[in-house]
Amino acid sequence: MSNAQWFMLLGALLLTMGLTSSMLKRAPVTSAIIYLGVGLLVGPTVLNLFHFNPLKESKLLETLTEVAVLISLFSAGVKMPAPFSFARWRLPVLLATLSMSFTVALVAAFACFVLGMPLGAGVLLGAIVAPTDPVLATDVQIRHPGDRDALRFNLTCEAGMNDGSAFPFVVLGLGLLGLHDIGEFGLRWLLLDVVWATAGGITIGVIAGVALARLGGRLRAAPYHHVLMDDFLGLGLIGLVYGVSVLTHTWGFLAVFFAAVALRQAELKLAREQRQMEPPAPADTASGSQQPQSAMLQQSTVSAGSLVFKEHLERLSELLLVLLVGGSLFIDSWSWPAVALALFLFTVARPLSVLLVLAGSGTTARLRGMTAWFGVRGIGSLYYLMYAIEHGVPEPLALQLIQMTLIVVTLSILLHGTSVKPLMDRFWKRRSP
Repeated sequence: MSNAQWFMLLGALLLTMGLTSSMLKRAPVTSAIIYLGVGLLVGPTVLNLFHFNPLKESKLLETLTEVAVLISLFSAGVKMPAPFSFARWRLPVLLATLSMSFTVALVAAFACFVLGMPLGAGVLLGAIVAPTDPVLATDVQIRHPGDRDALRFNLTCEAGMNDGSAFPFVVLGLGLLGLHDIGEFGLRWLLLDVVWATAGGITIGVIAGVALARLGGRLRAAPYHHVLMDDFLGLGLIGLVYGVSVLTHTWGFLAVFFAAVALRQAELKLAREQRQMEPPAPADTASGSQQPQSAMLQQSTVSAGSLVFKEHLERLSELLLVLLVGGSLFIDSWSWPAVALALFLFTVARPLSVLLVLAGSGTTARLRGMTAWFGVRGIGSLYYLMYAIEHGVPEPLALQLIQMTLIVVTLSILLHGTSVKPLMDRFWKRRSP
């Protein structure tokens, strides 16, 4: 396809989505399904007008998916309910750690004993497809900062954390393949890639988020009414935190997510403190209402001010990357090992790992069942795949991993995308406004 044809295609898609957004909300399909269908149509599956080769363009795809995941993680983090509660975060933490670990183990076992792959490749494959995705799971994500729906909170929080908690298993798989130093008996991997990288990433994110919240609050409260560019501050926080994390060999995805969480938590805490310190405002004699200055503070925050812009970037990245997924598939990409892996992941590995972890948690059977099914795979899996390829995975194994990952992502878009609205409408009462 020429540049002109690409501009026409993307422009037509953007216009269509913009003009039909209200209708699509009622339709039994998601936007990702539409993008995927267009990609399959123009790609080698149907018209063969365009073919994207993930192996040859691995560096480009790694960068695109990396940026998309970072933006999505920030958006998810600033929508986390406040104030922070360890009791409420317990289930998502279990899902992002124990449940994902079980999923990696089950997929690795399937890859080794059913597909005949070596242990290192099996662990790497499990790490690639195990984490749920914050980019494509729009319909089961927290919709706004005030959304207190338990299912959406658990899934959003899980996706925010496991994009970072999957990294140790990625490097473990690379280590078992001889492409990463895991040390004797895996001790280096445990201490550096698990303990340090995880704790360090969370610490960097929390410190940066709180610092920006306090600095922004002081500048807004200055007598000269300092105006801040919230969009720039949000992007700057993402870039700075991720860069520091990479330099310190910690998990940047975790750092960005917790930076966003800490930013919003700190901003709302400062708003409450200011509200308590303010004297009651006199009533408006004309309207009979009163408007304390701090009542508008939540709107004047970096987290709230940058959220809309980040969500727009997230939608654009979804469009582009899902198009590329569709444009990467051939008819013969649908091999039985790839399809079998996807079905095993969706119907056995994910449900079993979730039900095991949530057993005895006091949650309802409906919540456990919905959580077990809605483990959407997407852009995060593509990033881990490209990351592994860029770190020296042999070409035959890389091609095998590409084929399996693309089919997993494609079937996740189709199966989860077509089931999310009926299941949410029929079996899950939406308690949030």
